[in-house]
Amino acid sequence: MIAQVILNSNAKDLDRTFDYEIPEEMQDKIKIGNRVIVPFGRRVEEGFIVGFVDESEFKTKPIISFEENEFINEEKIEMAKWIAKRYFANLSDSLKLMLPPGTTSKNFDNRVKEKTEKFVYLVKTKDEIEELILSKKIKSEKHIRALRFLFSNNGIMVSELETLTDISKSIIKTLERNGYLEIKEEQIDRNPFANRAVKRTKKLTLTEEQDIAFNKIKMNEYKEYLLLGVTGSGKTEIYMQLIEENLKNNKSSIMLVPEISLTPQMVDNFMARFGEERIALLHSKLSVGERFDTWNRIVRGDAKIIIGARSAIFAPAKEIGLIIIDEEHDSSYQSEMTPKYNAKEVARYIANKNNCPLVLGSATPDMLSYKKALEGKIELLELTKRANNASLPEVEIVDLRDELAHGNHSMISRKLKEEIEKNLENKEQTLLFLNRRGYSTFIMCRDCGYTVKCKNCNITMTYHLKQDKLKCHYCGYETKRVTICPECSSTNIRYFGTGTQKLEQEINKLFPSASTIRMDIDTVTKKNSHEEILNKFKNENIDILIGTQMIVKGHHFSNVSLVGVIAADSSLNIEDFRANERTFQLLTQVEGRAGREKKKGRVIVQTYNPDSVAIELAKEQNYKEFYESEVGIRKQLKYPPFCDIIMLSFSSSYEQDVINQSKKIYQYLKKRVIEENIGIILYSPVPSPIDKIKNKFRWRIIIKCLYEDNINKLLQDMLEENEIKKNVRISIEINPYNMM
Repeated sequence: MIAQVILNSNAKDLDRTFDYEIPEEMQDKIKIGNRVIVPFGRRVEEGFIVGFVDESEFKTKPIISFEENEFINEEKIEMAKWIAKRYFANLSDSLKLMLPPGTTSKNFDNRVKEKTEKFVYLVKTKDEIEELILSKKIKSEKHIRALRFLFSNNGIMVSELETLTDISKSIIKTLERNGYLEIKEEQIDRNPFANRAVKRTKKLTLTEEQDIAFNKIKMNEYKEYLLLGVTGSGKTEIYMQLIEENLKNNKSSIMLVPEISLTPQMVDNFMARFGEERIALLHSKLSVGERFDTWNRIVRGDAKIIIGARSAIFAPAKEIGLIIIDEEHDSSYQSEMTPKYNAKEVARYIANKNNCPLVLGSATPDMLSYKKALEGKIELLELTKRANNASLPEVEIVDLRDELAHGNHSMISRKLKEEIEKNLENKEQTLLFLNRRGYSTFIMCRDCGYTVKCKNCNITMTYHLKQDKLKCHYCGYETKRVTICPECSSTNIRYFGTGTQKLEQEINKLFPSASTIRMDIDTVTKKNSHEEILNKFKNENIDILIGTQMIVKGHHFSNVSLVGVIAADSSLNIEDFRANERTFQLLTQVEGRAGREKKKGRVIVQTYNPDSVAIELAKEQNYKEFYESEVGIRKQLKYPPFCDIIMLSFSSSYEQDVINQSKKIYQYLKKRVIEENIGIILYSPVPSPIDKIKNKFRWRIIIKCLYEDNINKLLQDMLEENEIKKNVRISIEINPYNMM
């Protein structure tokens, strides 16, 4: 028998199967999905078995060794092939999505492995040991203390036995040697829930709207639902009750959340309802060992509820009965790493294969999802009221032009200052949202106009006060603060723009007695830092939480009655057709954090564009009217949801090579489109909006079309029939969220 092996390589010319002979001693053991070590030229390579054939037309070499693999099977290989084709990736890269983190290194010695510990077990019964003690055959006080402790703690770890009974390893060894106990090395799970105590809760009575949605979704068959509910309408309670129904049928559920910062609160809710033993948590802030053990718990069937960010969709769950994507509009569900998959599309594929419901939940759905719901392609379920009879917050828009006219140059408007003061008097909490981190967002010489840019990227540097450094938020480059202009030697250097660090400093000046805490990428670098900040804000009743979009989505704080949006225009002014949609979504989400229980919520939105449709309609959380206003523009300009956008990105260290390659590809596509009358709009190659990142020059070609099989084939042909320079990288993205 011959094994068909795909090599673990990202080289495009190696993205095919190679035939290898299976040695006789492996014939009955080796399976599809197994990892193998094979000879390849003068070296050895790792690969995956993706199929078997009886014979090969080539002269084959034998497999050197193989490794059992519980995570990849024929079903996963089929999904990897689908991902590789749809998102123009190598099959090996797609297969690696199905493997636990820490196990993809080509060096077997560097891979994460199961963790083991030594456990102590009694060999004799309690009565036998007591008899030995009475007959003075066991005399040592420490021996007796250890053995009696094991009566009620049999199977404890050696290290814990030493600590809790104050005995040494030598005593345990003596007891083992005398035949009173035995020591076994066993695998243990690295548990991210360790030392986490959560009070158990019971399910709530559903409102009429919730009950209608629940009863429609709980049908155990493939169908897609859009759960459109205003902020605080109780979507999470519906999710939990659907999962409870699923557990009754002994089926697994996968629930995706967009932000790591949402995961702790979501997990607390689910642990309180279902207990920790049934839940698997997957996100990038866990240690590699914790994620590896979590995957194994899922494979064993110990964990039936999988909660995590985008990559949790690939968890090795068996008997999947439900998939939920919370905040389905969020851009984080689109991967920016190869393969550049969309988690919603992958979830749809998995739900279809498992014949189970797919639930998309949001207060501000992606326009494509809503259009499909209006067309009846997915079922629309609406929650128009908050679940606990709480009213939506009162929203006031402050025109920052009026503030300037009245001499207020502060980041905090007079109205917002007044409302924060009220909250401090009433011992209520405030959220301040600013979607820029750092202190100043760009630095300019007032004499000659020079702006400080990253040496690796064509982007302005951001000043970070605490470290007293300039940082590039694209490549991570850092340098000292500029005090003298390198162009004209002037000292007239001005720091413009505002970030969360500067906002925090200003709040501390305005309200010196108030306690504040900040949450952005700079403050959540350590493990569990998201959770620590959120718990501190909640449990220690911190007065003011300042943050970026991490604080916007999904959080439930009972004592938050005021939300301040510092610069509502920041997302309006980006070079992206989704700018209005993103602004509406962000504002609606952040407004939804206020007044979620008995306290009346107030929101102050500061803007230089008070007449913006996105800002006005977010004030009312009027998604339907916003959709109607935006959809007409999208249709006229042929943007999603009326077509798909395909972005071909070219990058290289050599600018001329990028230009030449992009023009060559453009000519190839133009010729094919004309000759075959393919229905696409093809735009000429141009530099990307940020035309240099990490010392790579960047150009792009935009295509507008309906992305179907014929377009996929055109792009596959393009890659196969055009020689791509080795120093030029081509990336193809379908409906990218980041157009920069």
